Amino acid sequence: MIYPDRIAAGRSLGGSLMHLRASDPLVLGLPRGGVPVAAGVHAVIGGEVDILLVRKLGVPWQPELAMGAIGEGGARVINDDVIGQTGVGPGQLAAIEDRERTELARRQRILRGGKPRVPLTDRCVVIVDDGMATGATVAVACQVADICAPRRLTVAVPVSSIEALRRVGELADELICPLVPRVLGGVGGAYRDFHQLTDEEVIDLLRTCAAPGESPDSGLGDDAFGGGEHRT
Repeated sequence: MIYPDRIAAGRSLGGSLMHLRASDPLVLGLPRGGVPVAAGVHAVIGGEVDILLVRKLGVPWQPELAMGAIGEGGARVINDDVIGQTGVGPGQLAAIEDRERTELARRQRILRGGKPRVPLTDRCVVIVDDGMATGATVAVACQVADICAPRRLTVAVPVSSIEALRRVGELADELICPLVPRVLGGVGGAYRDFHQLTDEEVIDLLRTCAAPGESPDSGLGDDAFGGGEHRT
């Protein structure tokens, strides 16, 4: 299965989330790549869309490999297995964490534009990203969301490694993923278009999702295809 792009992946994913449509779900995209997926999900199941800000702590010489992640509210997850396998030292970890905290603060300022987060308390919350390799970023997103006491927490991603599913499955009430290859070479391999999004693209998507009169199945690109799914 190859997704045309992130929005198409989100629309496909939305077909597996129809049981949440009546609950006025709050769909939280993880910037940047998770936001178009969240927009695609929203086009199918409705509800509200917001962002949940988290930052991957990548191995210095292999940034796509997460040795941990940080999130809003001081949440922090460390992947001890990756640190042990790569030999990253405490000083290297601290330097990367400082850099990513600076970027987290910048994104709060730019992407939220001074607006408060949509409250999660007693909401049916759906955390969406464009995929999971180690699951560290989504794991910290679950931790951030759980602090706010949602009524139900669902994680939905278009593609994931088996390892990440095991890690994140313990943190959510429900985990949905249509594509789980035996070996995941990288999340981008599941997409034809996997370009790096700009802040402006994310802001435009959020603005579109918040526009008055927006309804499920409105104006976010062509229908995606269906597929199997993994549920926990």
